[in-house]
Amino acid sequence: MLLLKWDKGKAHARRSPRWSFGRAYNRAMDKGRILGLDVGTRRIGIAVSDPLGITAQGLETLHRRNKRHDFEQLGQVITKYEIKEIVVGLPLRMSGAEGTQAEKMQVFAEDLRKRFGLPVHLWDERLTSAEANRLLRETDLSIEKRGKAVDRMAAILILQGWMERRGQIDEHL
Repeated sequence: MLLLKWDKGKAHARRSPRWSFGRAYNRAMDKGRILGLDVGTRRIGIAVSDPLGITAQGLETLHRRNKRHDFEQLGQVITKYEIKEIVVGLPLRMSGAEGTQAEKMQVFAEDLRKRFGLPVHLWDERLTSAEANRLLRETDLSIEKRGKAVDRMAAILILQGWMERRGQIDEHL
């Protein structure tokens, strides 16, 4: 279950308490922080996990210029937060089929792997922007501030969904 908390205009997501703290701690000691990305043509929403892999926190949205600039900015985030894994939203069609945008994200994910030498996971991002908009409408943020926060919130939802799914898999091991 995803729990959201607003603090000073920033969204923080965390898992429900049923998630195993012991497993999270052990994984954090092995893996480190995880970076979540909602990649669009104009902006990249960015979120990072806490060191235990329990919560996702949104960072400043990256306004895209070109691949070199984007990767330089992402490299700074990867270094600052000691990122060990990356999750990239995969924009599938509602039918689940891959389209042109999904193919572009697969290329982007491969470029990330080559550039930073980190594991990169693709995560189904269908409806994350719609969910982000819905959640943001429930806040006291102005329309302008909500518009600026959508990409960040979508990145949080992508990362949180991936971490929750990984936690469910770990529980069955």
